Amino acid sequence: MFNRDRWKEIMEVLSGNVFRTLATSFGVGWGVFILIILLAAGKGLENGIRADFGDIATNTMFMWSRSTTMPYKGLPKGRQFRFKIEDVQAIRDNVPNLRFISPRNQLGGFGGGNNVVRGLNVGAFNIYGDYPEIIRQEPMTITSGRFLNQNDIEDKRKIAVIGDGVQNELYDKGEQVLGTYIKIQGVNFMVVGTYKKKTEGGEEGQKEIFVPFTAFSQAFNMGNNVGWMAITAEDGSSISDLKEKIVSVVKEKRRVHPDDKRAVGYFDLYEQFNRVESLFGALRWVAYFVGVLVLLSGIIGVSNIMLIVIKERTKEIGIRRALGEAPWSIKKQILMESIFLTIISGMIGIVFGALFIYGVNAVLDSVGPVDMFINPSVSLGVVLSALVILVFSGLLAGFIPAQSAIKIRPIEALRTE
Repeated sequence: MFNRDRWKEIMEVLSGNVFRTLATSFGVGWGVFILIILLAAGKGLENGIRADFGDIATNTMFMWSRSTTMPYKGLPKGRQFRFKIEDVQAIRDNVPNLRFISPRNQLGGFGGGNNVVRGLNVGAFNIYGDYPEIIRQEPMTITSGRFLNQNDIEDKRKIAVIGDGVQNELYDKGEQVLGTYIKIQGVNFMVVGTYKKKTEGGEEGQKEIFVPFTAFSQAFNMGNNVGWMAITAEDGSSISDLKEKIVSVVKEKRRVHPDDKRAVGYFDLYEQFNRVESLFGALRWVAYFVGVLVLLSGIIGVSNIMLIVIKERTKEIGIRRALGEAPWSIKKQILMESIFLTIISGMIGIVFGALFIYGVNAVLDSVGPVDMFINPSVSLGVVLSALVILVFSGLLAGFIPAQSAIKIRPIEALRTE
């Protein structure tokens, strides 16, 4: 390995026909380049989709009521019903391994008109009646003041936490926000906090207002009705495994037929997230498969060139064998030449791949965020894996030529012209 003469010989062989060496190197370098680019593109897509999920607790389901499609216990088909606040406790009592159950009510959204007023400024925003736990299911950064707490729920305080988008529409830049009042559908709420979410929607994703669930119900005559629920399972449990039990509990409480599949609507975020995770895994395997196939074509080229080199050096090998050089020494020389050529070619492919990724990220930074595609990159583990593949490929490419070299009989090699 550290024999100076051996490395001198390797460099002489590779520089003896520069064009052939470059052409051979291109195949391996191109294979590694394609592998790096495919993995980086897959990572960019993964980052983009994960950003769409944001920081929301993924082991969560959302559940809402719809109309019944089957008569039950004397009640007609097509009956409208709503969840009640006591349904929350029923779920908590009958379904184990649930971490958070957040009943929610909502005003605004879906193209509604202006529903919030402050002085001469008006705006149309989503207003949510929530419990304090919602911040654990839908994480947000409190930029000033505070979020809802249990005392707000118990005392039915008319307070509000507003997003940056709401603040920018209703307040002048630099104006004091905390302690001021906004009027939501004619009812005054005092602002006690502001927040920012990590969302792809930019400012549009910050145009939401959170108020205590009890104050919301009292101010807007909701009684004990619940519009929908956000339910999160404990770590180690899957909300997908618990959702049927949750749905059956609320069906029993609301006197809905157990076989009525459409009466209760739900969205299983955990199931969707797992599907996306499976897609990411499949994309990684496809990237490795295609990249390795392209790399394999380059390796075949290296092997073929090494066979040509062996044929050109037949007389030299015969002389070395006649002078007593061991077959393993000749075999090692061929393998080292193959590995060296493969690794150098692969490293060039990695360098160009890294430069290409850097350029793509620079373009993305200059033009702004692209939907579902963020920060394409490869990890150090991928680079190390590529190096392992290159070493193995070099051994594979040199093995057949090396075997061919040591099979040459000295007397036959010396006759070669």
